[in-house]
Amino acid sequence: MDKVSHYRKTVQDILIAHSQIQPAYGEIEMGVLFDQERDRYQVLRTGWLQKRRVYGALIHIDIKDEKIWIQYDGTEVGVANELVERDIPKDDIVLAYHSPFTAVARLVKYSSSNGKTNYGHRLN
Repeated sequence: MDKVSHYRKTVQDILIAHSQIQPAYGEIEMGVLFDQERDRYQVLRTGWLQKRRVYGALIHIDIKDEKIWIQYDGTEVGVANELVERDIPKDDIVLAYHSPFTAVARLVKYSSSNGKTNYGHRLN
């Protein structure tokens, strides 16, 4: 199995496991949304908590330039930690939700194959 295929399967397995955890409160349905053509993966929440609508992503991950970009992580354990536990190299995990304009010491610059520069934080 090539690197990206391995990353796809690992991300999907982790997200499916999170989608099976039922929230303790409210009437909230959990589901997954996998766009394998564009390598975008999400765990979505929909429903009601008391009289308030609940809708949105619990986790959003993209795979681009052979790296796993965590766009949003609303979990307590941290998806990055789960990826590392499954032997994904820290250098291939980008915490995209960290601003590239803060914590400059942790900033990593990635050059993609199309000549564009992507900014994000690598997991240290």
